[in-house]
Amino acid sequence: MAYDNYYYELDDYKLSRQSAKDVYVILKKFPFEERYSLTDQIRRSSRSVGSQIAESWVKRRYVIILFLSFLTQMLNSMRPNTG
Repeated sequence: MAYDNYYYELDDYKLSRQSAKDVYVILKKFPFEERYSLTDQIRRSSRSVGSQIAESWVKRRYVIILFLSFLTQMLNSMRPNTG
């Protein structure tokens, strides 16, 4: 499995972008009355998927850092206090 250097190289991100474009095309066919109430919410949610994938990809590095920080804190608290 190849490692992706950027979030926009992820297959899931590419799929979410294509799906969002497909949603936009489909929603253009909706009746005029529905274009600003129902379709606005659907469009925002379709864009949200790609944003959440990108955000999660960036945060994956911090999970390891936080875990190591927790382990360090735990090990320091296990040491007997000398003084």
